[in-house]
Amino acid sequence: MARPRILLAIPVYNEEKYVSKVLSEVRGYVARPCQAACMLDSVLVVDDGSTDATPMELAKHRVEVIRHAENRGYGRSMQDMFRWASFDRFDWLITMDCDEQHEPAALPSFVEAICADDADVISGSRYLRNTPLDDLPPGDRRRINATITDDLRTRLGLDLTDSFCGFKAYRVSACERLSFDIDGYDFPMQFWPQAVANGLRVREIPVRLIYNDPNRSFGGPLDDPTHRLLTYRKTMHREILRLRDRLPATATAGLSMRDACCCCSRHADDERERDWTTCE
Repeated sequence: MARPRILLAIPVYNEEKYVSKVLSEVRGYVARPCQAACMLDSVLVVDDGSTDATPMELAKHRVEVIRHAENRGYGRSMQDMFRWASFDRFDWLITMDCDEQHEPAALPSFVEAICADDADVISGSRYLRNTPLDDLPPGDRRRINATITDDLRTRLGLDLTDSFCGFKAYRVSACERLSFDIDGYDFPMQFWPQAVANGLRVREIPVRLIYNDPNRSFGGPLDDPTHRLLTYRKTMHREILRLRDRLPATATAGLSMRDACCCCSRHADDERERDWTTCE
């Protein structure tokens, strides 16, 4: 059996402070076989409309780059990564962030998990195994993550401890059955229901909990924890109701068509364009 071709993809937005250091570390893992003889083959960066020196820093590194003319959101960057991986016929896509909250040193763990070939999604979890080196997460982020993760576990039967970690590996052929149109940070809330509806096998592996900047902004209304939780729930519930015929019976418990209301545009470029108050 041929070894899998693996693409590492990193979304960036105004990361001039971190991007060169992260890419220099990441490049050290490209073409380096792990114990199972698998390895990273290529690095892709999606520059989501950076307005600082990030593009100049990227030019110093031997990586592929997709550049958005303007900031389009985390979810749009994820969509671009999936399309690139599929078009270029990679077998696996690993995603990680560029703010030093994901350690390049953890990449061999993902590569080895890929080579085990027993899952379609290998999801990093910051809460699967605690270590003395872990940082303390901001209270509102931990509460929202726990609330949403519990909801996904109950509704979809997912064995998850961390539903928002962006450090993941995806089997490209399995994800080609999925269809995304969420451009913002609520992208995982569209991904998880689709993963279950399409029978994707999910396993978690531990990654270190790192918060270099606990005050880092989501941007706009999402900085308000109440609004952020509402946004995540709306997207999750809408996707569950859309896929309800392919999900466990527990998925729609307590939900109504109000939760699938389309009056709040899923394609709004700015969360402020979404009106959550006019649903009947």
